[in-house]
Amino acid sequence: MLFYRIVSWLPLPLLYGGAWVVYLITYHVAGYRKAVVMDNLREAFPDKSAREITVLAKKFYRQLAEVSVEIIRGRRMTQNDYRARVTLRNPELVRACSDNFQHSIIVMAIHQGNWEWMLHGATSTLDFPIDPVYKPLHNRSADRFIYELRSQFGARPVPVAEAARDILRNRRTARIIAMVADQAPIRRERTLWTPFMHREAAFYLGAEALARTAGFPVLFASCHRRSRGHYEVEFHEVARPPYGNDDHEITRRFVTLAEQAIRKEPQSWLWSNRRWKRNRETSS
Repeated sequence: MLFYRIVSWLPLPLLYGGAWVVYLITYHVAGYRKAVVMDNLREAFPDKSAREITVLAKKFYRQLAEVSVEIIRGRRMTQNDYRARVTLRNPELVRACSDNFQHSIIVMAIHQGNWEWMLHGATSTLDFPIDPVYKPLHNRSADRFIYELRSQFGARPVPVAEAARDILRNRRTARIIAMVADQAPIRRERTLWTPFMHREAAFYLGAEALARTAGFPVLFASCHRRSRGHYEVEFHEVARPPYGNDDHEITRRFVTLAEQAIRKEPQSWLWSNRRWKRNRETSS
């Protein structure tokens, strides 16, 4: 915890210099999850040559290192800092879907761009409560730091195990419920198997179930890097109530939008995520 606090006081130019060292270590020396990253990239982009895959992998590791130090530095950033560095391309869609901020909506996202800055950039610009649903980290110090980071401007992070109860109990409280939904679900979670980046993958159905039960509209937020330390967030409509009979229309639409966002800027997605660690046969 002390390490994160100390690093968070350092200026970004210095942190970017440190990120270059982190990149050299994680890619060239330690090879952090390198086999997973390379396999994911080869499967997702079968038309790319071995050299193109290597170039893309290096870009991913460099951006991951820079995003990591940005996230830590974010603990000391003000809302004005976030407004200057995170641009919302179409905030009017959020306003329209929430009936001018009169009722709640669910916003789904993926680990792309800078997902932590996206939260505070949206909070600072929209001036509307955003409560992120999260999976606690195994490292207690890192988990505590991330919790403090996410709650620093009034957000109330909700553990995923408590999300359904919290959302339904507070369904009349107007807010954005943010869910980063591209992690592989655990075995006991209800899932949908569907094609994703040339491979079949399981997706958690919790966001869809909550949207249908509570009657909330659903948006997807993509976060793309405009330049080092500057990002653009664009909202896309996923679905609005009343919902049809297709139980999985929300999740399928989310998967489509997620894949489009990744293909638009592949180096900034979290390729080290073991998205395809399970298959349908061994999960049944």
